[in-house]
Amino acid sequence: MPAMPGDERAAVPVAAIYGANASGKSNLLDGLFTMRFLVEGYWSLLDQSHFRLGSGDSRRPSTYVVELMLDDVRYTYGFRIDGETTADRVVEEWLYTYPEKRRRVIFERQGGSVRFGSTTADLKSKFAVLEELIQPNALLLSVCDRLQLGPLVPVYRWFKQELRVWLRNQQWEPLEVQRRVTDFIDVDPDNRARLIALLRAADTGITDMVVWQDKGSDHRSVRLHHGQGSEPFSLFDESAGTNNWLGLLPTVLTVLDNGWAFVVDEIDTSLHPKLVAELIGLFRDQDINRRGAQLVFTTHDTTLLGTMLGESVLERDQIWFVDKNAQGVSELYPLTDFKPRKDQNTERRYLAGSYGAVPVLGDFAEAVLGR
Repeated sequence: MPAMPGDERAAVPVAAIYGANASGKSNLLDGLFTMRFLVEGYWSLLDQSHFRLGSGDSRRPSTYVVELMLDDVRYTYGFRIDGETTADRVVEEWLYTYPEKRRRVIFERQGGSVRFGSTTADLKSKFAVLEELIQPNALLLSVCDRLQLGPLVPVYRWFKQELRVWLRNQQWEPLEVQRRVTDFIDVDPDNRARLIALLRAADTGITDMVVWQDKGSDHRSVRLHHGQGSEPFSLFDESAGTNNWLGLLPTVLTVLDNGWAFVVDEIDTSLHPKLVAELIGLFRDQDINRRGAQLVFTTHDTTLLGTMLGESVLERDQIWFVDKNAQGVSELYPLTDFKPRKDQNTERRYLAGSYGAVPVLGDFAEAVLGR
């Protein structure tokens, strides 16, 4: 999400997305998740569902576009895929960069035809090999790593490694949390102490954490100690909130350490608003978030629009809304479109419908009584 004009930052560290149920918030994140999967080559997992509320051709191509700032270089990458056939899936694909604020073509693709920009002429020598590797249902960006197509690699690496997406249908059950925790500790044993410190800071009552290796098996389990008690607890004994908090932490710390992007659907699930506010604060704190990591999330928690302990949880340029128009098409827009005053009560005005993106409710009593 871009920062406001005049801001020295290329992008805001946090973006909160609000909207009514079924407004399209999750679909927005689904689109980003789909882009990552297609860049990684997982075309078999492509969801074939399409927009069914329009009066035109519901099978027209779908367009996916992202703008990125990587190592102080701005990129625009996108593609269009055919929603009707499976024989010629990629309709278009393109990658641009913007040195000195002027657009420069890295490549443009129309079906099976690829044109490289004047500054990437050296890539043309690899086109004979490239032409054989490009399949109708594969993205050029997907093969750039194997062919060492240097100008394409930063964008490919962002999708492959630096973008972390958690969707609403990914349930963080104890076994999944356990896997994430043990993998995180494997990367660096010191990460265990960081997790314990954040569990304590969250007032979970947990004072220690150990990883047990089951005898005669590769299976490992996480055990948590509460207070002075000697009997450890498994993650199955913990609350949904504790599991969700602990499940978030490995990705949060990895993203902050590396300056990556973390996209989360319904971040407030089973978490107290103050805990979510503290998580947001980690990304907003420039002493902690030194490498420019970004947190993008959807939520229904309107308390985050206000203040906690006398401070705003979110800045005005960190608040976005999703609303459906009369045709059922979702539209994303920022709070800054409304030119809000610094002293206004954003939570109250949002709930009153001043910014849209709230449900228009009927009479529930009459609905129950069948009137």
